[in-house]
Formats: sequence, C-alpha cells, structure tokens
Amino acid sequence: MTRVVFLLVPQLHLLDLAGPAQVFSTAADLGHGYELHYVSERAQVPTVQGVPLVARTEWPELTPDDLLMVPGWRPTAHGPAGPVSPDGLRRLAAHHAAGGTVAGVCAGAYALGRAGLLDGRRCTTHHDVQEDLARRHPAARVIRDVLYVVDDRVVTSAGIASGIDVALHLVAVRHGPAVAARVARELVVYARRNGLEQQASVMLRHRSHLSEAVHRVQDVIDHRYAKPLPLAELAAVGGVAERTLNRLFRRATGLTPLGYQQLLRVERAEHLIGHGATVESAARTVGFTDARMLRRLRARAGRAPGPSPAGSSRPGTGTRPEATRAG
Repeated sequence: MTRVVFLLVPQLHLLDLAGPAQVFSTAADLGHGYELHYVSERAQVPTVQGVPLVARTEWPELTPDDLLMVPGWRPTAHGPAGPVSPDGLRRLAAHHAAGGTVAGVCAGAYALGRAGLLDGRRCTTHHDVQEDLARRHPAARVIRDVLYVVDDRVVTSAGIASGIDVALHLVAVRHGPAVAARVARELVVYARRNGLEQQASVMLRHRSHLSEAVHRVQDVIDHRYAKPLPLAELAAVGGVAERTLNRLFRRATGLTPLGYQQLLRVERAEHLIGHGATVESAARTVGFTDARMLRRLRARAGRAPGPSPAGSSRPGTGTRPEATRAG
C-alpha cells in the first residue's frame, strides 16, 4: 500500500489538490494500492475557491514507497515563499533523504526549494512565478513553460490541471502505461500531456487523441507489448482493415502500431537497465530476440549503448529524466 500524503496550506488551489487526488483515488478504485492522507497544521484549511477542507494534524508514518505532495497556493495570500512551517520543510527533506518522492504542484515548488530539494536539480512552477522561483533559488535549474519536471525523486509541476498530468505520469511509472491510460479514461482525460521532454511515458506522449479504435488497439499493445502482435489481430481489435489501422494509427499518434510497441519496449528496457539489468537481459524481457535491435533503437534515441538512468516502477525511486524519441 502506497500512502499519498498531501500537505495542505491555507489558500491552496482546489484543483492543485483535487486533480492529483482524483488520479490516485481512481487508481485505488481500480485495485491498485493507494491510501490518501491529508495533513495540515490546522484542522480546517481555507481554499482560494472558498471551500474549507478538513485535514489531520498528525502525520502518518512514511516509507520510501510513499509520496509526499504539496498542492499550490495563491502567492499573493502569503508571498510566493509560502506558509509551510519549518516542521513541514523538515519532513519534506527527511522523506526525500530516506528515499521517498516529494512533489510540489504550482507554488508548492517553493516549499521544495525552502526544504533544499531544488538545489542542483531541474524544476518548474507556474509561469507567473517562474522568474521569482529562479531568483529565490539560484542553485536550481528552473525550466520555463513546461508542464512538469521529474528529477531524482523531486517532482514539480506548473499547477492547476498539470497536477493531473504529473499524477498520471507517476501512476504510469509505477504500474505501467496501460493502468495510467485506464485511469485517464475513467477521468475522461484524453489530452494526456507530457511534461518536460520525452521522459514521460509513451502513453502520455501518444494518447492525446480521440480515436476510440486506436485507443482500443493501444490498450492491447500496452498490455502485451512484450509479445508478438500481428497487425491482423490488432486490426480486428480496432474493427478496421489492416491498411486502415495503419493510417488511423499514424494519423492519431504519428507512429505505426509496431513503432508504438517498440517505444513501449524501449521504455521498459530503460527502466530495467537503470536498475541494474544488462542490455541483453532487458532486451529479452521486453520481447526482443536479442540485444541488437534494442541497441539500435537506444542509439537512434540518442542514448549510449550501455546502462543509463531511467524512471522507476514505483514513485519512491524515480531518477533524472531521460528522452526517448520515436524512430
């Protein structure tokens, strides 16, 4: 069971909280182990939108598998540095030091900065306060005008709806793109946006379309990417002819079904290599007959043929973002 603990501050934005909470709550409803907690220094927390929230003042015990998340607030209510107390900052730093993941949505990035977690790392926040964040934390590398950044278990996002995007990314990293796609579809979120570069899951990069037939085919590929998938079988799933499927798939995603499957394989292989697997064993695990094709695809994506960092299968162990480009 993964705890997702939201640290609530006065005058937070509802959607900064509700978006990610809905993603993890829906994942829990679908049978995946998430337990949501809401903590604050006060039992009742006012929001910008006027709806008061009730929170616990006692913190649960956290493990490295857990996620600690700080929703953003209206900067003019407290100043951009925000109202997070020294105890809250200490808990953020301690959770990260213990191997956990911390995330700041919108102005929540300021809390991570005050906790010392942005120094030497890439990060982002809402475009209105990006320059101020960079000025206050000169050791951080603030990436302008992106939706979210994941760097060494420190997650920051632009805020508002981008909190949904980064939560979907974390679900995809932990459970795979098919689970994240199902959560997104339960939320009726079809614009599944990537964050900074192409470090986001293949699902997030190639599901931003409204073709139901292509979504059905992608669901099959997501679940069975390591297996041979004849085009005729996929076309039957989509209810179209093979040539029509290729045309629809390319129009919707910019890829052929085989190209999409290869991206999924490479993404999973990168995860395995980043956690100590050899290129050869990773290639076999994801469905390649040998490592040559994997090496070619990695080289085409601009990666060295040896091990490189990759995202983790659980939020507690993500690493620095990497780019994966379609061939």
